[in-house]
Amino acid sequence: MNYREKFEDIISGQLLRIEEMKKDSGFTDYRSLEKTVIGVIGGDGIGPAITTHAQKVLSSLLSEEIKKGKIEFRTIEGLTIENRAAKGKAIPDDVLEEIKKCNVLLKGPTTTPRKGDKWANVESANVAMRKALDLFANVRPVKIPEKDIDWTFFRENTECLYAMGSQGMNITEDLAIDFRVITSQGTERIARMAFDYAKENKKKRVTIVTKANVVKTTDGKFLDVCKNVSGDYPEIETDDWYIDIMTAKLIDEKRRKQFQVMILPNLYGDILTDEAAELQGGVGTAGSANIGKHYAMFEAIHGSAPRMVQEGREKYADPCSVIRAGAMLLSHIGYHERSEKLYDAIEECTVKEKNIRLTGRDDGATGAEFADYILSKIS
Repeated sequence: MNYREKFEDIISGQLLRIEEMKKDSGFTDYRSLEKTVIGVIGGDGIGPAITTHAQKVLSSLLSEEIKKGKIEFRTIEGLTIENRAAKGKAIPDDVLEEIKKCNVLLKGPTTTPRKGDKWANVESANVAMRKALDLFANVRPVKIPEKDIDWTFFRENTECLYAMGSQGMNITEDLAIDFRVITSQGTERIARMAFDYAKENKKKRVTIVTKANVVKTTDGKFLDVCKNVSGDYPEIETDDWYIDIMTAKLIDEKRRKQFQVMILPNLYGDILTDEAAELQGGVGTAGSANIGKHYAMFEAIHGSAPRMVQEGREKYADPCSVIRAGAMLLSHIGYHERSEKLYDAIEECTVKEKNIRLTGRDDGATGAEFADYILSKIS
């Protein structure tokens, strides 16, 4: 296939995707399910270790529902880099089949090979899963009460540069081209989810983040669609910022307190939420939700840290990120009170008391000790 044919193929695929979005039905109501199946994916690197601790915490909080058969935890194997590389797929077919039998997922980090690695150049498992399950909303909260910070980021998950990252082309030895996709339908649904969240949680401000002054076509569409949606929420103040200055304003102690809910395209959302997580204590502390209409996946935002495994330090890895993701999972499937209890326990253990110190090495606590510490704070 030459590059002209490949470009035509990409366009055809995206137009078909738009038609699928137009006819998609409403969200799954988890309260109406006889049983909710939580798939647990360890991933690779430190993933299996930290995910085990998060599952232990959730199992304790959901113990009665598990006994009654309303909640089932199901372990899903095979999303390791070794298996993915051997199969030559970001998500092997048999693994995806098992994933689709679950309602929600608790996922550890997975390794994404880069040029020069020993692994086959398979696509990111996260990107592939977001596309396969249409997990269009990446929701990342960052809350630091002592700094008066309470942010919730709504990052569009299935478009922008990441969605097309494996489909770029080398036109000649000197020219490489990648593709960026923004659609009206994809933008509208992430914008509406952000504004609905703001309305339901009594937030007064939603901020749209783009670089529409330079990236005029795709970012221009994203900004226009978000502003059109904002018209349905007149009680909420809407403003927009460019991504470059926004990275500065997140560390501006006077300005940052004013931000509440933010809507961003995929790449900008990834960058800005890592910066925000660093203010909270580092990316190792942050969890995120990947939400679609029929599936949802909850995970850490950091990588698989293979060096820790190589050095035999995985038992000292900080599980706080996946435990926070677990708190988001609880809320998503309807257990809001228990979600708040878990958030409160995490805050007490990491901000107020700090009686257990995680260093990633044997001079600090293990992940298992930290999980037990959190459970001791939940009444």
